[in-house]
This record gives sequence, C-alpha cells and structure tokens, in this order.
Amino acid sequence: MNLQKIMQKQISFFSCLIGLFLITSTAFAQLQSPDEFLGYELGERWTHHHRVLAYVTHVAEESDWVTIHHYGETYQGRELVYLVVTSPENHSNIDEIRLNNLRLTGLESGEPTPNKKGIVWLSYNIHGNETSSSEAAMRTLHELVRPDNREPKEWLRNTVVIMDPMLNPDGRDRYTQWFHNMVGAEVNAAFDAREHHEPWPGGRSNHYMFDLNRDWAWQVQQESQMRYDIYKLWMPHVHVDYHEQSYTAPYYFAPAAEPFHTSITDWQREFQTTIGENHIRYFDEEGWLYFTRQRFDLFYPSFGDTWPTFHGAIGMTYEQAGHSLAGLAIETPEGDTLTLADRLLHHHVTGMSTVETASQHSERMIEEFRRHFERGMNNPDSQYKTFVVKGDNNPDKIYNLLSFLDRTNIQYGTAGSSRNRDGFNFTTGETGRVSIQPNDILISAFQPQSQLVRVIFEPNPELVDSLTYDITSWEAHYRFGLEGYALERRENPQMNITAADFRSSSVTGPERPYAYVLRWNTMDDARFLAEITRKGVKSRFAEIPFTLNGESFAKGTLVITRSNNRALGSNFDQIVREAAETHSRNLIASPTGFVGTGADFGSSDVRFIEKPEVAVLLGEGTASLNAGEIWHFFDHQLRYPATMLHTTYLNRADLDNYNVLVLPSGSYNNILTDSAIDRISQWVRSGGTLITFGSANRIFSNRNGFQLTQKMRTADEPDVESKLQPYAERQRRFVSNTTSGSTFRVHLDNTHPLAFGYGDIYFSLKNSADAYDFLDNGWNVGAVRTDAHMSGFAGAGAKEMLENSLVFGAQSLGSGDVVYLIDNPLFRGFWENGKLLFVNAVFFVGN
Repeated sequence: MNLQKIMQKQISFFSCLIGLFLITSTAFAQLQSPDEFLGYELGERWTHHHRVLAYVTHVAEESDWVTIHHYGETYQGRELVYLVVTSPENHSNIDEIRLNNLRLTGLESGEPTPNKKGIVWLSYNIHGNETSSSEAAMRTLHELVRPDNREPKEWLRNTVVIMDPMLNPDGRDRYTQWFHNMVGAEVNAAFDAREHHEPWPGGRSNHYMFDLNRDWAWQVQQESQMRYDIYKLWMPHVHVDYHEQSYTAPYYFAPAAEPFHTSITDWQREFQTTIGENHIRYFDEEGWLYFTRQRFDLFYPSFGDTWPTFHGAIGMTYEQAGHSLAGLAIETPEGDTLTLADRLLHHHVTGMSTVETASQHSERMIEEFRRHFERGMNNPDSQYKTFVVKGDNNPDKIYNLLSFLDRTNIQYGTAGSSRNRDGFNFTTGETGRVSIQPNDILISAFQPQSQLVRVIFEPNPELVDSLTYDITSWEAHYRFGLEGYALERRENPQMNITAADFRSSSVTGPERPYAYVLRWNTMDDARFLAEITRKGVKSRFAEIPFTLNGESFAKGTLVITRSNNRALGSNFDQIVREAAETHSRNLIASPTGFVGTGADFGSSDVRFIEKPEVAVLLGEGTASLNAGEIWHFFDHQLRYPATMLHTTYLNRADLDNYNVLVLPSGSYNNILTDSAIDRISQWVRSGGTLITFGSANRIFSNRNGFQLTQKMRTADEPDVESKLQPYAERQRRFVSNTTSGSTFRVHLDNTHPLAFGYGDIYFSLKNSADAYDFLDNGWNVGAVRTDAHMSGFAGAGAKEMLENSLVFGAQSLGSGDVVYLIDNPLFRGFWENGKLLFVNAVFFVGN
C-alpha cells in the first residue's frame, strides 16, 4: 500500500472519529439540565406543572434512557404522566420485563423468562403544597440519565425506575400561583410574612379538596383511579411517596414507626431498613439532621407507603421539612434559613440512594417479591383463611364489593354447597357456629393478593401500639353494609361469578302504568331518583309499608305517579325507563294506585318529594376535607346539582332560593355569629331543612330552639395513679379519651325517613369521641348503646363517653327540620353504606 493510500485511510479514520465526537457532543448538548431548560436554578422559584411537564418531555425526547407515558387528566384538565427510566437495552425489552414481573405475582399467567429487573417507583408531590419533591424529580431524572454520569447507568442496567413527577398538579398549582401573587421583590424569610400563610383550603388537596394520600386504597378520586390502573401494570418492588412536614422538623425516612400492620413481612421490614441505612451514609457525610422509627407508621392501608406494601412492595414515606409555611425560604427556630434549594436537594439524595440500594440488592429483592406472592397462594400468614359474604345480601351492595375486589385483583367465587362451620359473625361481633349456603361468596386467603385480602377483611386488625397516625378500622363488611363471616379454616370457592351477575334492569307491567314503583335500599336507587328529579320528574315515597299484587314493599319505596307528571307528557315514561336502564334498576309498573295493605298511592302517607334545592356552605371556617367530600358527593356520586355558597357570602345570600342547607364540619369562626344563627334558625322555621356535620353540631348546641346538647364528662376526682402518670406517657393518656377512626354498632330507628332503606343496625365509622345526649324533643334515629365498639382503636375513656349517645338525630323546628349527623357518613367518600343516610336527609326529611 503506498503512502497516499495510507494517508487517505488515516484521514478517513480521523474523519469518522471527529464525526462521532461531533454527534456525541451534539447529543450531550441537546439534553439540557433543568437549570438550562427552565432558565433559572432549581430552588430559586417554583416550577409550574406545565413547565415540569415540558422538561420531563424534553428529557424523554432527547434521551434513549427515558420514555414518557400519559395516564390521564386531573379534574381541572392537567395532564398526568409517568416516566420509565432504564437502559436502552431494557427499553427494547420493556414489555417482557414488565410481564415477567407480573408473572412472579401469579396475577399474570405464564412462566417468566430470565429477563427480570428490579422495579422502583418514585411518586412526587401528592400533597400540592409540599412542593419540593417535584423540583427534586427533575434533578433526579437528569442525574440518572445525563451521559457523563456513569454510576447511575450501571444501576439502570438491572433496574427500571418509574417516576411520577407530580401526582397532584391541581393542588400544587393552586399553592404556587397563590405564592407568586404574595411574594415581593425579595423573598421574606420571616415567619410572619404573608407568603407563609396560605388561605383556605390550601394547596394540600386536589380539586375536590380530597387528601389523595388517604385515597390510594379507596380510589374515590379520578387521579387515584388512573394511577392505580398503571400501578397494577408494573407492581414495583419498591415504592417511595415524597412528602413534607413541619418546617422545624428534620428529614424523615425509613425504617417506619410502629405500629406496623401485622401482615407486613420480615423481609419488608428488613429491606426498608437497608434502604434507610444507605440514606444515613449520605446524610451523615453532609451533617444533615434526620430521624427514623417515629411518627409515620405502617397501619392504615390507604397511604402511599402502606398500599404498595400490601401489594408486596417495600413502601416508604420520605418527609422533608418545609410544607407551605416554609415558602421559598424561612427562618427556623434554630436560627438557620431553610430554602427550597435545601429541601429539593435532600429529596434528590434519597431518591438516588433508593435506586442505588435497589440496584445493589436487585436479585434478592426480586426473589423475595416472588416468595411473597407464593406464600400468599400456598401458606398465607393470617388467622382467618376464608371470608364469607352472604349471598342474600342486597345485590347492589354485593356488586359494589365485587367491583372493588375486581379493581384490586382479588379472587372470589361462590361456595357451591351448604355446610356449617365455626366463624366470626361480622354482624354480632361474636364467634360461633355459622351456616354457609351455596350462593354465599367466598374470598380465600390462598391467592396472590393474600396480604391485601387480610388487610381488607380481617375483623379487628391487631394494633400493637395505640399511637397510630390515622384511622384503624375499614373492614369491607362494615364499609359496604354486608352480612358475613370470617373463618379460620380454608374453604375454596367452587363456582365462578362476576360482579355483573348482580346487575339487572327491568320494567314489569304495562307500558303506560298508573305509577312506577322502586324499592329503596342503596345509592343506586338514590342515583336513579337524582336523575329523574333533575330531569323534572316528580316522585313520592311511602312512609309506611304496603303490599301490591302480593309483593311487600318497605318504607321508603319510591312511587312515581303519572298524575304528578302529566306536564311531561310522553317524556315521562321515557325518562323513567331510560334511568332504570342506566342505573340497572328493576321497576314495577303498577296499573293502579290501589294497594293490598298499607296506604294507597294518593294517601298522605305516600309523601310528595319537594325537589331539593341544595346549598352547601364552604369556605373559611369549614373543614375543607369534609366540604370537599360533600361537594364531590353531589357532583360525582349522586350526580345532583348543589350550589356551593362561600362562607363570606352567607349573610348576603338569599336563602329562600334553597330548601336544603348543608353545613360541613368546621369551627365557623366569625362566620356563624349570633345574627347568622338567628337567620338560619328563621329560615328553618319557615320550612327549610338544615343538615349539620361533625363539629358544626357544637355551634347549634342549645341555641335558638336547637335541641342538641353535648354530653359532659363527669367531674369525678382522678385517682392517684392517674395524677402521677409519667410525662413520657402523656400521649397515651391523651389517646385514652379518643378514637382514631373505629367502627361502632349503631341502633337505628328505621321507621324514621332518615333511616329508610336500612335495617335496625348500622355500623358507623366514628372519628371523634365527641358525644351528644339523646334528643328530648326530637328523633334519636341513630344511637350508640352499651358494648357498641366493634373494630379499631377506641380509648377506654372514649368508649365510656360514647355509650348511650346520639349518632344521627332529627328534630322539627317551626315548619322546618334539622338533621344532626354527628358521625360523617361521607368520610373520605369510601364508607359506602353511610351514603344513603345523607340522601335521605336531603330528599326525605322535611317532606
């Protein structure tokens, strides 16, 4: 080869190197850091949702280590996305990796191939005013994939990282936009500055003022529903939920505090400690303060740490000091200044540390995950092995339960034959001989989701420490209003069924009947009534039982007569029949208004329902979570219009435009003044129906003709031992007089319209030890008697105080009515069996 050819080859070789260098340099230049892309350093200001979305989209477009996936929208229309971060090789086989992981759980059929990777899910900013984590998400994403950062690339070869950069953009933008309106030319770190004190309802919650971190299990909110649909596609091995706490607190990470739910395995305890120890290494190097094993327990199932834990993951909460009080910078009691830059840095470090630890232990993590589900299928670690739901329960209630089980991948079937067993009876609270019938529904603990079955159905979960962070009772029989049993022996379902088997729609009788008749038992009946009322149909309800063509109908049965709806013409039948089909109702089309026994349809005992014109008071002074529960209930559960009146407008609003006024729980400071209460009292006396929730009842106690009185504790002298209780036991002394969300048996007077559709026993979720005396001149519709506590923690003092107390009451006041809801039947939107009580208050009481 001559020199010229050699030189040509060298030139060609060097040209290729230069070209490769230019391509690499261009690629590197194209992938921008958050600071470069946004035009400011992270921590200088907050990044609005659309800019966070723009940045993570940019990274996904420029890096072959990242893909972005849309999974839904918030109520305000903001986009929800998640990112898959892993090596390009893993991306090319990502469906195989995902399906292999599901096959390890037994929830997906088939044998997994050897291509298995650890899966870590990082969830940011579920509380909107805990803002630093979404800023940290951008930094963590960039650090994981930037080309010159070699170590994370090694982690990502055996690990898939799922990142949800902002779970609650509606709440976050509510807070950050408010802050930007408050801040001046310079950030003011003084606590008194207005930028540290956000107004009602704050940015913590979503559009409907729900706490999304209490909604993981119940999925009342659409953000929770859509996120869980994606979660089930991946079933991660580690899940981290990012939060903020008081600006005076050090950083918190795992291991978690007691009480742990007793279903949590030794491995789940061990590995969260392993991850925490890796965090400690980094925090110690920097001298950052932190704490573990305090305050944040793993018991209530609907948190972002517990819900994944009960799906076999290592679920953890990370809590950074800050919250809305911190603003962009705040002076701490120690004399330091806490900045947003500090906060996001701490979250960034724990995120990277989590991925690192998961990668280092990937093989064992995957194997323990597999064993978790294998144990569930073959040897579940629980006292009760089978849970029974009686097949003769109301079909709507069974349908709602089975729909929930379907969403959570819990398997069930029918018994197939009769047998007698020893078991715990959820209705009586006692253990004894129980009878199982062929159509009873069995939920066996021997299945992949065994841990979740135990958590949802066990009668009274063991609470190793009464100092817990949230409610302690949520059992499904009580929640859905179902009778059934818990058995300590295994009973296998024999026949497959589906939720759809409990839905039907029919109209029995002539095409143009005298009246349509519908039994009144569940929220599905209420939704039917709401729809036809909204469309102009006028209805009645039976205040006494009756028989028609040999069939019995209970109090509360809807009677929809043609006579009351002549103005609708032929549209009357169309509206009613279409609503029956929409809501899967079975109507009786009666050719006559004459009944066999009871009151004929024209009787005054078949009450006409005046169309509810509903106003709900919300704003400063109301408890935002309860206000949101009521708002969401009307908009999305009942689907019936209600006007939201802001508390500041109460004195100017024309209450005569409404015949139902709902007051959420709250303090109502400077809102329900004497003159305001006088005005509401006169409105009730003129024919209105007032419905009061929770602590709002205190305000009306013994005032202006309201009959409600709060029970007073006895003034007995405390014993010597109580006086000498150590300071260290102060919290336990306090909780002895509280209940942190427990179930109580309530006796109902179901002859009163407030309790129509119920039996004589209702199980109420009680979140307060506030107790009220029975009404002297009203109706004690729901009452706690003795030995009423069924499940969850209630202190000895609380149980004593709640004995013989009012839970639901009603009284007449002039021409109107007052309904006292001491317990909240709409709590977090998940206590399904309580919702009809509220509908009764709106539609029946006062008529």
